[in-house]
Amino acid sequence: SAGTSLAALQRMDVRSSLSYLYWLFCQFELITCSYLMEPWEKLLFYSFNLALLGLLLYTTYVCVALQASSAFQLLCSLLANPQDSALAVVK
Repeated sequence: SAGTSLAALQRMDVRSSLSYLYWLFCQFELITCSYLMEPWEKLLFYSFNLALLGLLLYTTYVCVALQASSAFQLLCSLLANPQDSALAVVK
């Protein structure tokens, strides 16, 4: 009985998550007025938006990785030689 109720709750969780995602998509269509577009226009519009989102995520990933690497190197150099790094800052 406990297993069945757990499975039922998990199904309801998935359904509510899918319902929420559908609601978000409907909000997106309302805000962008894309529900008024022809199917080929929607395809172009969504493709453009997905391409921009992909570029944004890729750029963020690359820049954050570079910044984190630089910060880690600086932290390691500060921890390795505290006197030398303090002198370098003063100079």
